[in-house]
Amino acid sequence: MFASPEKRNAIACLLLAVVTLALYNPVTRHPFVNYDDDRYVTENLHVRQGLTANTFVWALTATEQANWHPLTWMSHALDCSLFRLNPAGHHFTSVLLHTVNVILLFLLLMWATGRMGPSLFVAALFALHPINVESVAWVAERKNVLCTTFFLLTLWAYGWYARKPDWKRYLAVAALFAAGLASKPMVITLPFVLLLVDYWPLKRVAGASADSDVPLTFPWSRLALEKLPLLVLSAASALITMQAQRAGGAMRTTAQFSFGVRIANAIYAYALYLWKMVWPTHLAPLYPHPGDSLAAWQVLIATLVLIAITAIVLKLRALHYLLVGWLWFLGTLVPVIGLVQVGDAAMADRYAYIPLIGIFVMIAFGTADRAEQKNFSLWSGVPALVILVSLAIATHHQIGYWQRNTDLWSHALAVTENNFIAEDNLGGALILEGKEEEARPHFEAAARINPNDPMSRSNLGTYFQTHNQLHEAVAEYAAAIRLTSDAGLLAQTYANLGAAYRGMGEDEQAHNNFEQALRLNPNQSNAWLGLGLLAHKRGQLAESINDLSRSLELQPTAQAYFELGRTLAQAGRIPEALDAYQRALQISPDFLEAQQAAAALRQTR
Repeated sequence: MFASPEKRNAIACLLLAVVTLALYNPVTRHPFVNYDDDRYVTENLHVRQGLTANTFVWALTATEQANWHPLTWMSHALDCSLFRLNPAGHHFTSVLLHTVNVILLFLLLMWATGRMGPSLFVAALFALHPINVESVAWVAERKNVLCTTFFLLTLWAYGWYARKPDWKRYLAVAALFAAGLASKPMVITLPFVLLLVDYWPLKRVAGASADSDVPLTFPWSRLALEKLPLLVLSAASALITMQAQRAGGAMRTTAQFSFGVRIANAIYAYALYLWKMVWPTHLAPLYPHPGDSLAAWQVLIATLVLIAITAIVLKLRALHYLLVGWLWFLGTLVPVIGLVQVGDAAMADRYAYIPLIGIFVMIAFGTADRAEQKNFSLWSGVPALVILVSLAIATHHQIGYWQRNTDLWSHALAVTENNFIAEDNLGGALILEGKEEEARPHFEAAARINPNDPMSRSNLGTYFQTHNQLHEAVAEYAAAIRLTSDAGLLAQTYANLGAAYRGMGEDEQAHNNFEQALRLNPNQSNAWLGLGLLAHKRGQLAESINDLSRSLELQPTAQAYFELGRTLAQAGRIPEALDAYQRALQISPDFLEAQQAAAALRQTR
C-alpha cells in the first residue's frame, strides 16, 4: 500500500533534515574564525550583551560592517543570550537555518509543481553542495542563511497570495520580504524572482500556459505593476546599503576598478560560478579581484559559455523551468557580481547560495523529463544518488578546512594567487597560536602583493611593537592609517599607535591617539586601557580607575585587571585591589606579577 502524499513529503523532509544535520555536525566543534567573526560577535559589545532592549534599538539603526541588517544583529545577540561566546551554539544556529532552508525549498517546489523526484533532487543538491559550506560554517555569514529563510518564506507567502489575491496576503508577502532585506540586502532582486515564478511554476501569466492551477491569470504589465510596492522596498534597501558601504569605506571607486574591468570580471565570474557548481574544487573564503589582469581569451570563453547556454534555453523555451532557472541565476547574482564593487573580492562562494538554486532546478527538472522521455525513470535515481554522495564527500572535506584558522587560510593560499587578505589572516591566525615569527613573513607577503593594504601594515606594526621595535611600529601604524577609511581598523590602529607612543615616553602623542581611537569607536577597549595607564602615570588615580574599569567592561583581560588592581592599591582600596588581582589570575593563572602583588597586599592587611 502506497503512502499518502503527506506522508511521503514528511518522510522526504525528515530524510533531508537528518542528512543535512549529520553532514554539518562537525561544524559545531569548530571555533570562531579570525575573519569578521570578531566584529560580528566576539568583540562586538552590543552583540555580546545578548538580545536586550538596548541591543534591539542599536540593531535597528546600526550600519556597522557596511550593511544595514538589524535582524542579523538580533540573531547573533540572541545566540549570545543563549550560548554566550561558546562557538558551538552559534554554529548550530547556522546549521539549523540551512536545514530549514533545505526543507522549505523542497516543500515549495513540491507544492508548486507536484513533482516529488526533481523537487527532492533540487533540495538535496542545495543541502549537500560544497559551495554552500562557506555560508553555513562561517558564523559571520549568518546573514546569508537567515535572509534565505525569509526569501523562501516570501515565496511561500506569494504562492498563498497567488491562490487568492487580497491585500492581507500581499501584506504578508511584503512583511516577509522586508524581513529578508533586514537580514541581508542580497535579496533585493526578489520582485524580479516573483515575476519569474509567475511564469513558472505558478503559471499566472495570461496565455503562457493552458494548464494553470491558479484561479486568475494576468498580462505581464499587470503582474509587473503588482510588484511595485516590493520594488520600493528594494530601492530603499539599496540606498541604505550604498550609504552604509560608502560610510564604511567598503565601496571601491572607478579609479580603483574601472567599469571595463568590472564588466570583464562579472562575465568571468558568472562562468566561474557555473564551473564551481559542476566541479567544486579550489573553494576558498576569498578570491582576490584580478583587476585588469584577466586575459582576453578568459573573458571571451566565459562570454561564449553564457551565450551558448542562453541560446539553448531560448531554443527549449517550451520547457519553462529552463528559462526561469537561467534567469534566476543571472538575476539574483546581479547585486554581488561586482558592477558595484564592494571590497577586494572578485567573487565569493556565499554569493552563490541563492543563485545556484536556479541551476539546480534546470538540472533536476531537465534530467527528470529526459529520463521519462527515454523510459529511464526507474534507473534515473542511480546517477542522482552517485552525484549526491560525491557532493557530500566533497562537502565533508571542505568543512574540515574550517576547523582551524591556520588550515582555512593555508588552504586559501594554496588554491588562489596573490591573496593578500589570506596572507594577513594566516599571519593573524599564527599570532593567535603564539607563532609570531612564522606570522611575520605572511604580513610582509601581503604588503608586497598589495602595497596599499592597510591591514598588513597594521599587523606589521603589532609585530614590531611586541618586539619592542617601537619606531618601526609607529611607521607601520601611520602607513595603515593613511591607507584606510575603515572606522573599525582606524580605531584599532590609533589605539595601537597610542600604545607605541606611550612605550616611547611620548605621552602627549599617546593621549591624542587614544582619544582619536575613541572618537572613531567609543568601545575601543585598549584605548581606554591606554588612557587609564597614562592617568595612573600622572597620579590621577580616580580617572585611571574609571578608564581601566571601562576597558574591562568592554574586554576583560588579565593585564587590565592587574593594572586596575595596582591603581586601586595605590588609592588605598585594598579589598577591591585584591579582587582585581584575583580576577586577573582567574583569566591567567600563571600571571606572576599578579600573584606577587596579591601576596604583598595580603601581608600588609
